[in-house]
Amino acid sequence: MAAVKSQSSLTQQSGMQAVDLTKLNLMQLTQFKQGLDTDLQFYQESLQNLKLAQSKFQESGDSLSRMNSDSEGANVLVPLTGSMYVPGKLTNPGKVVVDIGTGYYVEKSSKDAQDYFNRKVKYVTENMERVQAIGNEKAKIRELVMDVMQDKLKAQFSQQADAAAKSS
Repeated sequence: MAAVKSQSSLTQQSGMQAVDLTKLNLMQLTQFKQGLDTDLQFYQESLQNLKLAQSKFQESGDSLSRMNSDSEGANVLVPLTGSMYVPGKLTNPGKVVVDIGTGYYVEKSSKDAQDYFNRKVKYVTENMERVQAIGNEKAKIRELVMDVMQDKLKAQFSQQADAAAKSS
């Protein structure tokens, strides 16, 4: 992977090297831009997935915060799958079962579960910020590549126009 300017934060990462875009030909610039487009799409999809995870953790924490000792005996809908629920009664609002991923469930106190959801929201939010920053850096590089491509095309067209003018 190549970066554009030496002051770019991407060049400070290991394995990165600065490349003078003006020394690349149009084909190389086009390939580089296509790679950047692919990367940008990946980062946008990752950001959407992280937003979805963040909202699920927030919803779980919000639902948990609405449960209190007065909720005991309340009628609830228990999710069996993402779209199938069965009726149930809340027997012990002080203890909940938390899905911690890949089919594992843990029984936690309501307070511990709330802490878990808060930690997960914070973790996902931090990852979203990192992905957003990388995506923004890639978008800046893509814009620079497009500017260089445009300048090279203008220069190529002006050379062709000069050659056509000389031959006539």
